[in-house]
Amino acid sequence: MFRIIKKSLKTGVVTGRYPQPTAPVPHMTDETKAKAAPFGKSLTIREVDTGSCNACEMEMNALANPVYDVERFGVHIAASPRHADALVVTGPVTANMERALKDVYQSTPDPKLVIALGDCAIDCGAFKGSYAVTGPVDRHIPVDVKIPGCPPRPAEILAALRALMAKTR
Repeated sequence: MFRIIKKSLKTGVVTGRYPQPTAPVPHMTDETKAKAAPFGKSLTIREVDTGSCNACEMEMNALANPVYDVERFGVHIAASPRHADALVVTGPVTANMERALKDVYQSTPDPKLVIALGDCAIDCGAFKGSYAVTGPVDRHIPVDVKIPGCPPRPAEILAALRALMAKTR
């Protein structure tokens, strides 16, 4: 225990200012802007994992911590797709999750947005060519916004969500 305390005192404070996102904010089409218009200043999202390594989910969960505090920007995470405005899909679509993804998409009320989060959701990433993968998300349901990265940092996800909401103001 003393070894750990000594190391902590020797290391000092390692937290501080976080760098601004380096990735560009995703380009959004006029159709996406029109679909996002009814949501105004708040957006309720439902996270759907379709077979990822869970790195993107950990980054999404980090959005709720005090550093990023996504709720102060009007973004809320819903437990049910029936209460969501947008679906955030992570991972490539596996054979076991294909039907479930389509069911969740059907359960989400219109108008709805679909956000593909991470390289795996966009183009299967590291799982490309696997026998269990049936393809990227846009092969199964229409995708409105793509946030690249493996995994994208929370600041990049937050910047994309804020850009999506800024288009509606």
